[in-house]
Amino acid sequence: MTINETQDELISDFELFDDWESKYEFIIDLGKQFPPLEEQYKTEDNIIKGCQSRVWLNAYMDGGLLKFEADSDAIIVRGLVSMLVKVLSGHTPEEIAKADVYFMEKVGLHQHLAQTRSNGLAAMLKQMKAYGFAYQAKSVNA
Repeated sequence: MTINETQDELISDFELFDDWESKYEFIIDLGKQFPPLEEQYKTEDNIIKGCQSRVWLNAYMDGGLLKFEADSDAIIVRGLVSMLVKVLSGHTPEEIAKADVYFMEKVGLHQHLAQTRSNGLAAMLKQMKAYGFAYQAKSVNA
């Protein structure tokens, strides 16, 4: 699936719920289902700066595709992280760097999350796109 197809699928998932309490429960369920990050990757270098909770993000190349693994010590944040990983992981660095990540706005996350959570979500996205730019530059200079 393309990045936009995955985003559209997430938007459709959120449209199944009538109220924000149900949507929060959905995000929490995503967090519970999200595989934990191996302890060896829970390092200071992998912590996302700007998040209220502790969030770790590990990025690596696999056959020309940039993949992400992540975790958080807060279950709702794990759910938020899981959506970003689902949307961006497994694409080329160029696709990730250029991606227009619109699902958060379309489902209303910014309006319904606390400011600190919203800022943290933006910091996660910024770091993932930074990895896209960095790995893209590496492949150009290789």
